[in-house]
Amino acid sequence: MLTVPSKQNKHGNILLNNNSFKMNLQTLFQDFNPSKFVVHTFLLIFTILFALKLDHTITWSYWCIFIPIWIWKGLVILGASVGSYVWWRYPHFRLEGEAYIHYKSMLISLALHLILLMFELLVCDKLESGRHLWILVFIPLIFISIVSIAVCIWAVKHDRSFELELFCAVNVLQFIFLALRLDQFIGWSWEVIFVPLWIVMCLSLVGVLYTIIFAAILMRTPEVSAQQRRASFHSALGYTFLVIPILVFQVLLANKLDDDIKLPYIVVASPLFISFLTLIIMSFSAKGCNKWWFGMRKDFCSFVLGVFPLLQEYANISYYPEHRQEGVELEQSEKMDLAYLKRADLLKPILPIVSIEMPD
Repeated sequence: MLTVPSKQNKHGNILLNNNSFKMNLQTLFQDFNPSKFVVHTFLLIFTILFALKLDHTITWSYWCIFIPIWIWKGLVILGASVGSYVWWRYPHFRLEGEAYIHYKSMLISLALHLILLMFELLVCDKLESGRHLWILVFIPLIFISIVSIAVCIWAVKHDRSFELELFCAVNVLQFIFLALRLDQFIGWSWEVIFVPLWIVMCLSLVGVLYTIIFAAILMRTPEVSAQQRRASFHSALGYTFLVIPILVFQVLLANKLDDDIKLPYIVVASPLFISFLTLIIMSFSAKGCNKWWFGMRKDFCSFVLGVFPLLQEYANISYYPEHRQEGVELEQSEKMDLAYLKRADLLKPILPIVSIEMPD
C-alpha cells in the first residue's frame, strides 16, 4: 500500500495526508467474538434498567426489566437449534477438524443457559409476586455451580473457554450466603455476606498486579517485539479497567445495603458499567468463538463475508479519513498523490515485449 509522506505548511503545522489513519474491516473483525459481545452488551443494558427500577426512576414490571436477559437466552436457544439442524442435516460436516468437540461444547453451554434461564424466571417471579423463598430460587444457580466444576475440567482438557462456568464454580458459597441472607435466616452484615466474593476479588487483584508488572518488564526488554509489548500493555490495561471497577462496585453495594451510604443504585452500579464496557471492547480481540452456533462452522468474520459477498469488497478496502489544516486545498493533496504514483511507476522494472509470432 502506497504511503505519501506528511509535510508542513508555512505555519509549521504538520499536515496529515489521507493515509495517516486506516480502518480495515477485516482486521477489526478477524478476532471478534460475537458470543461475548452479545452477552456483555445485554448484561450492561439489564444492569442499567435494574438499577433504574430499584431507584423507582422507571415503573416497569420486572418482566420488562428482564427483556435483555430473555433476548440473550432466546439467541442462545435459536443458535443451538440452527447448529443442531445443520449437524444432523449434513453428516459430512462432522468430519471437519474438531467439529465434534465444538458441537459438544455448544450443547453443554446450551444446557447451562437453560438452567440459568430457570433461575432468572424464578427471580423475576419472586420480585413480582414474592411467593417463593429465595433459597428455592437459588437452587438452579447452586446446581449450575456444582456442575460447572466438572465442565471446567472438561474445558481445560479440550482447550475450550469456560468464563461463565468458572464464575459459577468459584461463587457457589456466595450464592448460598445470598439466599440465606435474603430469606433472613442469617442476620450478618452484607460486608460479611460478601466474604467469598472478597476472596475472589483479592485473587483477581493479584492477577492484575502480575499483568502490570509483566507489561512493565516487557516494555524494558529490547529483545521483545513491538507487537508483544503492545499486546501485554493492552492486556494489563483491560484487566485493570475490568477488576478495579468491580471491586469499587462491590464496596459501594455492601455499604448501600447496610445503609451506610445514601447513594442511588444507578450511582452504585456505575463502576460496573465501566467493567461491562471494557468487556465489550475486549470482545473484539477475544478469539475462540464456538463455530457451531447457528451452524456457521467458521469464524464470524468469514461467515458474514460468505453470507454477504458484497461486504468482501469493503472488507478488502482500507478507509482513510481526511485530515486537513486551514489554508491547504484538496487539489494540492491530489497533485502530491499523483506525483508519488508517477514516481512509483518509474521505479517498476521494464520487461521486453515478447511476441509469439517472432521467429526464433
